[in-house]
Amino acid sequence: MSSPDRSRLSQQLEIALTTCRDGLRLLRHRGPNQIQFWFIALVVGVAAGFAALFFRKGVNSLQTYLYGTEDVRLLHSFAQSLPWYLVLIIPICGGLVVGLILHHFTNDARARSVADVIHGAAMHDGRVEARAGLASALASMITLGTGGSTGREGPVVHLAAVISTWVNRRIHADGITGRDLLGCAVAAAVSASFNAPIAGALFALEVVLRHFAVHAFAPIVIASAAGTVINRLEFGGVTEFTLATTNQVQFYQEMPAYLLLGLVCGLIAVALMKAIFWADDFGTRVQTRTGIPRWLRPAFAGAMLGGIAIYYPHIIGVGYETTSLALTGQLALWNAIVFAVLKTIAVAITMAGRMGGGVFSPSLMLGALSGLSFGLIATSVFPDVSSSLTLYALAGMGAVAAAVLGAPISTTLIVFELTGDWQTGLAVMVAVSMSTAVASKLVHRSFFLTQLERRGIHLAAGPQAYLLAMFRVGTVMRPPDHPRAAQEDACWEMIGDGVYIDTNATLESAMPMFESGVRFIPVVSLSADAAPPELQGALFHVDALKVYNRALAATAAEEHS
Repeated sequence: MSSPDRSRLSQQLEIALTTCRDGLRLLRHRGPNQIQFWFIALVVGVAAGFAALFFRKGVNSLQTYLYGTEDVRLLHSFAQSLPWYLVLIIPICGGLVVGLILHHFTNDARARSVADVIHGAAMHDGRVEARAGLASALASMITLGTGGSTGREGPVVHLAAVISTWVNRRIHADGITGRDLLGCAVAAAVSASFNAPIAGALFALEVVLRHFAVHAFAPIVIASAAGTVINRLEFGGVTEFTLATTNQVQFYQEMPAYLLLGLVCGLIAVALMKAIFWADDFGTRVQTRTGIPRWLRPAFAGAMLGGIAIYYPHIIGVGYETTSLALTGQLALWNAIVFAVLKTIAVAITMAGRMGGGVFSPSLMLGALSGLSFGLIATSVFPDVSSSLTLYALAGMGAVAAAVLGAPISTTLIVFELTGDWQTGLAVMVAVSMSTAVASKLVHRSFFLTQLERRGIHLAAGPQAYLLAMFRVGTVMRPPDHPRAAQEDACWEMIGDGVYIDTNATLESAMPMFESGVRFIPVVSLSADAAPPELQGALFHVDALKVYNRALAATAAEEHS
């Protein structure tokens, strides 16, 4: 190549690089326009899809290496042939590694999951913890690979949220853009993990963003489609579960049976959630009283899981083999009931042991077993007006999962996409609607929102409940040099009467104090050495109400745009 040609090529390359740098700089300062955002959504969807794929492949590889099986979908059958000490030791070692990872890379030794993503979407402009999220993904992979009885959707969703958080920070995305990009990442991860593009998009809207705004729909669908393509390039267009026959409701008189199934599944879902929370509280009490290091807690949980798996390896991992047996009606009534009870216990132990993982896959297994048990009883009592056992198992699978997730729409669709059976819509929808209605009255709408409620984060009641917690008193108060500041003498008089609030408190703590009729509350800074409070300003009731009203208006505008 001649020298002039090289010179022109280098000039064109320099112009292209300058254009890219200018475009990136403009993107950071002004934010993306619609077309740019759709392109970013596609890129994030591809990245989240690959993350979900690598996570799934990592779990499968770990299970293959540790348990020696070539087909991880038949893991529990293969584990029955292993020496008992291996079945016991593998979860213990896995729990020990998980405990060390979470101890060193998180501040509370707790694996992050879907609840933290919902929290990030609602109160942190679509951002989540990156360092703790990556550690949680690794810990959850080890948990599932070594016999933990949880699912992969929780860590996959949070891992996708870490990717969107990184992008949000690079482009300095505002709250709406950040939340939409988070929804894109979640949709792609769910789609890539379960080959369910419709359910992936609706899961992001229904569970994570908790609204169906039009502006978020298109980019989320784009990302969900990208995640599905990645799944199908690796695994093809096959469904997760293969049903032996096509299911149809034989008689409309059978609908009351599915209503009753929904009621039973709603109570079973509540029992699963309550068992997890009770076990977590019990584990915390034992840890506090005995002084067990927090990094050993997952190892003790692994020991209990290994002990159960020696006799019932069905609890190991995601449990797709047992779920498939239930969906095809290949389990007897007693076996289905026993496996359902043991799966509930195993999930509670895994979650209470802080081992990481999700609850969606376990709820699918528990629902299929519950539906099959119900169907075996129903078809024996009313054989002339009963459809197949498979249909009851399918409806039960959707009903329990929907009640646990608090997501009747996306769960109904994901059940159809997991099985490829779209002929059972009426029965599944009836059971799902009843189970969700029952469970939402007994918990805070879903497992994830109840988790947050137990941490003092009130998202279940809606924006009117949690928005106040987003504003610090110190950012809303009027300082002493404000033109309309409160009189200093009046502030000190109120402080002497014990009426004041710390500058680091939130409006959630301040608003009830105005119910006594005061116009303002003195704001002070408190020191740890018992020194007297130092006056910083005053929080006026009218200022707090203005901030609250603006936040409500912004939330309503986003949800209806």
